[in-house]
Amino acid sequence: VQLVESGGGLVQPGGSLRLSCAASGFTFSGYAMGWFRQAPGKEREFVAGISWRGSTLYADSVKGRCTISRDNAKNTVYLQMNILKPEDTAVYYCAARADGITVYSHYDYWGQGTQVTVSS
Repeated sequence: VQLVESGGGLVQPGGSLRLSCAASGFTFSGYAMGWFRQAPGKEREFVAGISWRGSTLYADSVKGRCTISRDNAKNTVYLQMNILKPEDTAVYYCAARADGITVYSHYDYWGQGTQVTVSS
């Protein structure tokens, strides 16, 4: 099983990024997918999730600024992030879960993460 995140980087406040997570080694279309983030010195926190059917859930901190989507043909989940703020700076992880979306870290598989830095 592999989850490989990409798309992170340095962006100015107010800017946008699209993160991608390419999955392999399991039946992607049957899994819920989630994005989490961890800032230095802080706990890992839920950002967004999407069920295998396409239902979505967002953390209040990103609601209206982020959109999670998935392409089952490409085994890829995306996180479009707009109006980025310095407090969005963190390592972003994608994760897969057979039993649906949860805001807790009880996911079956995890990626290695991609760094997002929001700074002028």
